[in-house]
Amino acid sequence: MTDYPHLLVETTADGVRTITLDRADKLNAVNGALAASLTSAVADAAAEDAVRVVVVTGAGRAFCAGLDLSEPPALPSTTRVERLDPYAWVGTWVRTILACEKPVIAAVNGAAAGAGFGLALACDLRIVAASARMTAGYVRRGLSPDAGVSWLLPRHVGLSRASDILLTGRDVDAAEAERIGLAAHVVADPAFVDAVRDHASLLAAGPPIAHALTKRLLVRSLDTPLDTALRDELVYIKTCFATADVAEAITSFREKRRPTFRGI
Repeated sequence: MTDYPHLLVETTADGVRTITLDRADKLNAVNGALAASLTSAVADAAAEDAVRVVVVTGAGRAFCAGLDLSEPPALPSTTRVERLDPYAWVGTWVRTILACEKPVIAAVNGAAAGAGFGLALACDLRIVAASARMTAGYVRRGLSPDAGVSWLLPRHVGLSRASDILLTGRDVDAAEAERIGLAAHVVADPAFVDAVRDHASLLAAGPPIAHALTKRLLVRSLDTPLDTALRDELVYIKTCFATADVAEAITSFREKRRPTFRGI
């Protein structure tokens, strides 16, 4: 497997690819090398048929503390084209995660701040440890948001709640995250790793083509007119009906057994 600086990457037999940010001594704060590695790791997972689900988490006691302010500002490359890239490090990983047509889970094991908050928001769902806290925090440093936070957060919680969270820079604890729809599940810390693994395995057993098309619909949904969405749904469900996975689902239903989806 490719080496990804500042990441630990593992894949289980059932197709769960876990990408762990591995700068625990820095609370997994983002620098150029980590951002580039994460983008590559997600893109590679998206391209591998054997990978069915991606889990992003952090080593140690944090998910991701945002930009590493202990390092001097630097760009990961020196070409003029890349220096003028309008998406920069964190914008590129947001686009890559949204483009990955496999479920991406943020396993928020601890603090998710700034760009780390944006990373969690870019994932399809968030499983959050009960002790974890999330914050944009930008305004506390005199900054406006990046990492897609201003675009993603209102889509998860609505404009009013997003305005409160971003304009105050306050923390959101796990209980509030679940209440307002940021967290799909909140899990007690001792059970967190097992809960993430179980949920990822549940998704990994699902139909890959249906997952891909469902995610495509969801990512587009808030910016797509109803008529377009209805047409897209019809096209995609017809695509699904032509797959062997749907035939397997029907057969397994008749035989009263669980289906085995192969993504064909």
